[in-house]
Amino acid sequence: MAFTLPALPYDFGALEPHVDTQTMQIHHGKHHQAYVNNLNAALEKHSELAGKSLEDLLTNLNAVPEDIRTTVRNNGGGHWNHSLFWQLMTPQSGEPTGALMDALKKSFTDFATFKTQFKTAAVGRFGSGWAWLVKDGDKLSIVSTPNQDNPAMDGKRAVLGLDVWEHAYYLKYQNRRPDYVDAWWNVVNWQKVAELFK
Repeated sequence: MAFTLPALPYDFGALEPHVDTQTMQIHHGKHHQAYVNNLNAALEKHSELAGKSLEDLLTNLNAVPEDIRTTVRNNGGGHWNHSLFWQLMTPQSGEPTGALMDALKKSFTDFATFKTQFKTAAVGRFGSGWAWLVKDGDKLSIVSTPNQDNPAMDGKRAVLGLDVWEHAYYLKYQNRRPDYVDAWWNVVNWQKVAELFK
């Protein structure tokens, strides 16, 4: 069965003024759709992969035939990353609470230090990629991945991810990635992050 583009859980303009409507329309409808289309086209060449979940493909990339492995890594990763990314944002943000906040404090001393370290990872990613908060045993850690790679490819569980490809912010923020990261904190869906953390 072919992979499909998931619907956004909110309107394109719901994250204004922090993430602009036009960026959301292009990011979701053009970029994410292209990852889905390219992934499906690659998988059509190998019927033995039919029915494999995205997680199966990405966590066992060495089992994917070599002629499509890079395409699956890039486009399957793009599909996985963005499908999660849309859920990690909401017009009703706030701050983390409960067990998630306790874990952030245990892992980073306090929430402000976590935000600083996460921003450093996001801004410091050279070129295109992602910054991630991952669950690492009973602790949380921050990692950054290039292109459309993600923590699942390394057997880790992402609970928060930020897209720092230029297409995610360039229309509104141009080359000011730090400003984009600062604005993005206003739309983080901490309830979803807490669910993933559990």
